[in-house]
Amino acid sequence: MARTLRITAPDDWHLHLRDGSLLAAAVGHSAARFRRALVMPNLVPPVTTAGRAAEYRNEILACLPPGSGFDPVMTLYLTDNTTTAMVAEAAGAPHVAGFKLYPAGATTHSDNGVTSIHRVMPALEAMADKGLVLQVHGEVTDDHVDVFDREAVFIDQVLAPLCRELPELRVILEHVTTSDGIGFVQSGGDNIAGTLTAHHLLYCRNDLFRSGIRPHYYCLPVLKRRRHQESLLGAATSGNPSFFLGTDSAPHLRGQKESACGCAGIFTAHAALELYAEIFDGMNALDRLEGFASHFGADFYRVPRNTDEVILEEFAWEVPASYPVPGQPGGDPALSEFVPLRAGETVGWRIRRTDVGDSGEAAVD
Repeated sequence: MARTLRITAPDDWHLHLRDGSLLAAAVGHSAARFRRALVMPNLVPPVTTAGRAAEYRNEILACLPPGSGFDPVMTLYLTDNTTTAMVAEAAGAPHVAGFKLYPAGATTHSDNGVTSIHRVMPALEAMADKGLVLQVHGEVTDDHVDVFDREAVFIDQVLAPLCRELPELRVILEHVTTSDGIGFVQSGGDNIAGTLTAHHLLYCRNDLFRSGIRPHYYCLPVLKRRRHQESLLGAATSGNPSFFLGTDSAPHLRGQKESACGCAGIFTAHAALELYAEIFDGMNALDRLEGFASHFGADFYRVPRNTDEVILEEFAWEVPASYPVPGQPGGDPALSEFVPLRAGETVGWRIRRTDVGDSGEAAVD
C-alpha cells in the first residue's frame, strides 16, 4: 500500500506569477497546491505601490479556477525612490506583507532595483517601525565578484551590516543557496529567516552542466557546490522554524530559456509540494515537512496557520514535456509554451484526491 502523509495546507512564501498570458497559464499550478503565496513584484513596470499591488492581486484572482481558495499575498518592489509615505501606505494595505529588495541588475527584471543600501535607509527604517518584512535577493552585482560567491559577499558587505544597524527590521534571505546563508540565518534572532527552494535542495551546479548546458536548470542565485546543497538540506529538514518553503517558481517562455542569453528562472509550481515531499522523504524527515511547508512561514509573517489539510501520496507520475501558454502565437513552441522542472521525468509523490488518475496532476480538494 502506498504511503500517505496528511499535513496542514501549505503556503509558498516566494512565487513569480508574471502577468498576461503567462499568469493565466501558471497560477493554477500554485493554486492547486498552496493556500497562500507571496507574489513577487518584478513585472515590467514593477509593482512599487500599494495601489498597483491591489490591481495586480485582482488580476491574479481573475485568473484562478472556479472555487479556488488561493490567497495572493503581495510585496512591493523596493527602489531608490521608495518613500516613507509609500511604506506607510503599504503598512495600511491588507494584502501587502513587505518590500522586495533586488540589487539593481541581480536577476530577471531587476533593472529598477536598489543601487545602494544607503539610498533606501529611510524606507527601511520606516519598514522596521511598521513591522513590514524585507524580502532580500541576496547577491552583489559587482562583475569582479565570482557568480558563485555573490551571496556570501552580499551577506558580508550588505546584509549583516544592515541587520546590525537596524536590528528590529524583519528580514528574509530568500532562496538561500550557500552554507554562508544558512549560517547567517541560524545566527540571527527571531526577526531573521530564510526560504529554501526545491531546486536548490534537489540539485547542485554539476546538474547545470550535465552532458552539456541545461538552460532549464539555470536560475539566480545559480546552483552551487554539492557541499552547499548538503547544508541547505540539513537546514530544511532540521525543524528550525527560521527556514521555510519558498519555491521561487518562475515561468519563462521556452524561447526565453533556450536562447543565446537565456533567462534565469525555474518553473516548479506544477509539482512543488510533491518535490519537497520527495526531498524530505530522501532525508528521512517526512515528519518535519509540515512545519517547513505549513507552519513556520505563517508564523514568521504573523498570519494564522491554515486550518484545512492536504494529503500527499507516494506515487510516481510523469511530468509533461511542456505546458501551453494560451493567447500566445500558435505553432512555435518557443513562443507558446514553457518547460517545467523534470519535464518528461517522474516525480515520486502526488497530491491525492478521489478522482485523480495516473498523471498525478490533480487540484487539491
